[in-house]
Amino acid sequence: MMKSLRHLILPFAGLLFTQGAHAEQFNVLVFSKTAGWHHDSINAGVTAIQDLGKQHNFDVFWTEDAERVINDKQLAKYKVVIFLLTSGDVLNDEQQGAFERFIKAGGGFVGVHSASDTEYGWPWYTKMLGHMFQTHPAIQTAVLKLEDRNFPGMDRFAKRSLVTEEWYRFGPALSNKLTYLLSVDEASYKRTPQPAGKPANGLGSFHPVSWYQDYDNGRAFYTALGHLPATYRDPVFLHHLYGGIYWAATGRTFKAD
Repeated sequence: MMKSLRHLILPFAGLLFTQGAHAEQFNVLVFSKTAGWHHDSINAGVTAIQDLGKQHNFDVFWTEDAERVINDKQLAKYKVVIFLLTSGDVLNDEQQGAFERFIKAGGGFVGVHSASDTEYGWPWYTKMLGHMFQTHPAIQTAVLKLEDRNFPGMDRFAKRSLVTEEWYRFGPALSNKLTYLLSVDEASYKRTPQPAGKPANGLGSFHPVSWYQDYDNGRAFYTALGHLPATYRDPVFLHHLYGGIYWAATGRTFKAD
């Protein structure tokens, strides 16, 4: 009898060990609802994040349905919410409240490209994002500058590199806690005239591209890269994106030097 019982227990114990060994590091929600410009690169971005999940062992759930996931019960399942190429007014007042509670409970936010063209009328969000989109010139190649490599995902960037992107120009900083990771050399590309009332050179000589901050008991990371579908096949960009996801999920820092 004991021998038979051992034969039953051992396989069951092995199954539990196997399940535990393959548990994901954390869960990530990818949210890509658009109420303004809809980027053709959304599907490429989703696929890239799903592949990062397989590579780095985190679970990914993607939706554009705010009613389905932006509530207290569903958000509690995730460590990070990624606003992937969102635009316009994508959340109602109740959903905004749930998202604020998610961050205040220690959650992480990752914004990609047009996440800064989202929810202009929600001051809590705009302060979390850090800078809001104003305009952009034509897509073109420019010099991307590394500002800080001592952050997850920054160690593969050259100090200066040629990158082709839709270079977002931003309004002034809405938070004094931002740490900048990347910028673009203003002398390296052709800037188009600005709309009336907006400065001709954006923010002046310093043009930020990526940054992060601790925010309202949570964490927020943003990168303006990601307009083109092909960008989501660039290993340096993908390492950068994963670094932001990893930090937003865990709060763990990284020293390249």
